[in-house]
Amino acid sequence: MRLGLSTGSSGRQVTVDLGMIKEVENLGYDIVRTSEFYGADAVTTATWILANTTKIHVGAGIMQFGARTPAMTAMTSISLDHLSGGRFRPGLGLSGPQVIEGWHGRAFGKPLGQTREYISIMRQIFAREAPLEHDGQVFQIPYKGQDATGLGKPLKSILHGDPALPIFTAAITPAGLRTAAECADGIFPIFMNPERFDILEGPLNEGFAKTGGAKSLDNFQIAPFVPVQIGDDLDACRAPIKAQLALYIGGMGARDKNFYNDYAKALGFEDAAVKIQDLFLDRKRTEAAAAVPDDFVDAIALVGTKERVAERLEVWKAASAKGHVASILLRGPTVDSIRTIAEIAL
Repeated sequence: MRLGLSTGSSGRQVTVDLGMIKEVENLGYDIVRTSEFYGADAVTTATWILANTTKIHVGAGIMQFGARTPAMTAMTSISLDHLSGGRFRPGLGLSGPQVIEGWHGRAFGKPLGQTREYISIMRQIFAREAPLEHDGQVFQIPYKGQDATGLGKPLKSILHGDPALPIFTAAITPAGLRTAAECADGIFPIFMNPERFDILEGPLNEGFAKTGGAKSLDNFQIAPFVPVQIGDDLDACRAPIKAQLALYIGGMGARDKNFYNDYAKALGFEDAAVKIQDLFLDRKRTEAAAAVPDDFVDAIALVGTKERVAERLEVWKAASAKGHVASILLRGPTVDSIRTIAEIAL
């Protein structure tokens, strides 16, 4: 099981903790993935990290579909792959209607069709076997709409990309998992219980089946984000993770369209998910965080003393041995905790 780090800048000013990133590089971590919401973007921070490291892979987790055309994402991926000596890894995600329509000013559209077409276009650009042409429901290349000039023509990338460059997507819904299994090379669930692979297994197998045997867990990677808080006070360790879970389960979407809330229910916390959302949408964020069950945090995070974390890591290792988890992406660690995790896991 490989280790990775999830990082992002969500404050008023863009910051990157290069000290921590160089530490994980020296410790033998495999990858650092950056993120974006509606502030700092994932590509700029990934580029900064690549420029200040030499060995570790750096990827996005995620670049929002609605923020870039697939051709732009492919151009960015090839450019960073070349400049970093093959260390960049693209990671894509839909985000949600509130961000795509409320921030980028674009229709959220049909997520599954968009994912399938987006990845197909990127792969065509990477392969560079012919000038790019795509006639889909979401994308038309060359563009042929009523407002087109008629001057567009199929083009082939000037840059020579790597057709094997792995593309990951953020997927947690059954339909999203099926699409990812069919089209992508891996997924990074926002959170995961390593003992409940059954939630992912059915949709993934359905997606693999559509490839005619070309895809399976042998060539598809699952890399969940795993919050980590190490310390003697278990309640204090759980507290920031509860606040984050409350934000996603309660506030990342409308009451009737929140993918994270649905996922929490699938994990077995249906009553808690309803309560968390009700409290959060009533602007009772402290109460919403308090409504997150302790066993929910314990299932998806590494919390508590070093001994307790080591015990839980054995569960993650067992999942990895079964092919259910390729790597874990640590969220919110300190320098001390990334050293502890490396000592236990590597």
